[in-house]
Amino acid sequence: MFALRMKTKGIRTNKINIVTLGCSKNLVDSEVLFTQLRGNGMDVTHESKKDDANIVVINTCGFIDNAKEESINTILRYTDAKEAGIVDKVYVTGCLSHRYKDELEIEMPTVDAWFGTNELPRMLKTLRADYKHELVGERLLTTPAHYAYLKIAEGCDRPCSFCAIPLMRGKHVSRSIDELVVEAQSLARRGTKELILIAQDLTYYGLDIYKKRNLDELISRLSDVAGIEWIRLQYAYPSGFPMEILDVMRDRPNVCNYLDMPLQTGSTELLKLMRRGITREKTESLIASIRETIPNITLRTTLIVGHPGETDAMFQETYDFVERMRFDRMGVFTYSHEDDTHSFSMPDDIPADIKQERADELMDLQQGISHELNQRKVGQTYKVLFDRKEGGYFIGRTEADSPEVDNEVLVAASGPASGQHVRLGDFAHVRINRAEEFDLYGEVV
Repeated sequence: MFALRMKTKGIRTNKINIVTLGCSKNLVDSEVLFTQLRGNGMDVTHESKKDDANIVVINTCGFIDNAKEESINTILRYTDAKEAGIVDKVYVTGCLSHRYKDELEIEMPTVDAWFGTNELPRMLKTLRADYKHELVGERLLTTPAHYAYLKIAEGCDRPCSFCAIPLMRGKHVSRSIDELVVEAQSLARRGTKELILIAQDLTYYGLDIYKKRNLDELISRLSDVAGIEWIRLQYAYPSGFPMEILDVMRDRPNVCNYLDMPLQTGSTELLKLMRRGITREKTESLIASIRETIPNITLRTTLIVGHPGETDAMFQETYDFVERMRFDRMGVFTYSHEDDTHSFSMPDDIPADIKQERADELMDLQQGISHELNQRKVGQTYKVLFDRKEGGYFIGRTEADSPEVDNEVLVAASGPASGQHVRLGDFAHVRINRAEEFDLYGEVV
């Protein structure tokens, strides 16, 4: 909550607070804005816990209903603060703003300006800052310095029936390899050890500028950057998957044996309704080929339940699919009926409680799979990157785990098996002595 205070007369030095909602792609956008504002000599913070900023920029998410609700509530929080005299200006950017700007301007007139996802120069001008081309590729991180998200492309050309991302982010646009390597080198010089490659679809990388899928060359070039010890791939589309990236993963020791591949469902009939361009049978064949090439790979996926037309039989197919595939990591979303998507033309015919029941069933199944897979790790030693200290533990991750969404490794901060020699942001070898469903416990060796 904001502390109420009276506005005082006189000149007040501007301080800007950037608030980020949604995914890691939004976080990168906020970091670019942060860097540009700092480059203009401005006093700027990211998600400040204090209420001392008089200008607030909210980077919103509009992906699904829950994300929209969080974005709206955050905007209302700060417009209330403006009306109470606590802040002077409230600006809104990001996906929600891009997609619903006209409606939101009418419903929330106290917001000072709305910006789309590709309007950074206009936003900077409004904030009285110049767009500094020399800062392209430079980023001040909001994550811990030892890992960074590297957005290799913007937008998406896939026709998925349920997804509004193309409406908010536009067509797929790849960044050049040279530009990305320069950014990676800059990050490495400032202590980044792990690069997490993100895009709406990594596998589409290069088709627009190189006229071929070129993710394998990009990964190879990035793996040559001195100081980068882990490169992690997130958000790979299964249809048209470029198998050559697995050769790079196998041959380059600093490319993590990790792949995040959202599959959405295990029903061929539902995949057709979702316009995914693949069948369950082809998906299973792809997974088998990936595991044959990289036997120790960690596969992460996400699924959607409750899409229009999903019958009990289709859901059972997905349940059986998960049971067979035994994914290392998995998340489940309930379907959100998004305006102007192809699925919006179908009736949202599955009650919310049924959607949630299906999501819970899948996650209960995955919890058991994860527990069993983790038990096999007891007694093994893993290279762990430590992110933070919390609640009496140093907390880190193996190469099988991405920040915030995957399993964690906990090492006691005190006691006979403590990690007193652990330094945050550094690697250490940890022997696992206990495992739960989603966490591992161990000691530094």
